[in-house]
Amino acid sequence: MLGLGVDRLQADINRLLASLFHQGVLDEQFLQLQQLQDETSPNFVYDVINIYFDESEKLLRNLRLLLMDREFSDYKKIGLHLNQLVGSSSSIGARRVRNVCVAFRSASELSNRPGCLRGLEVVEHEYHYLKNMMHELFQLEQQRILAAGVRYPM
Repeated sequence: MLGLGVDRLQADINRLLASLFHQGVLDEQFLQLQQLQDETSPNFVYDVINIYFDESEKLLRNLRLLLMDREFSDYKKIGLHLNQLVGSSSSIGARRVRNVCVAFRSASELSNRPGCLRGLEVVEHEYHYLKNMMHELFQLEQQRILAAGVRYPM
């Protein structure tokens, strides 16, 4: 009976991942990240993704603060923050976040404040969607581990 629960949870994980790939939320880099996880580092993906979320929160907060300043004119600073976000999103396979950051960066290169504000909204939306989906994925994986009778410290 224990195996059936594990199999069902694994199927749920596979369906969620397939959906995220189909939607373009994730790309093959996420699979490569998963391949780096093993018994010696069972929380590797979880840890890397959480570092990404922590750092991304800071970058998004900085972007919002910059754009809320009516006197702001240093669009290169926005570009620097976006370059960091593009790079870290690429490294974990967050395709849609990366893509909307690239579009946002185009607006910043044109010093287009309304375009930047809209770009920030879109980036934040995609970021939060990714974060929610990763939270759901990690919950399913934790349930699968518990159902299998093995528990790794979190």
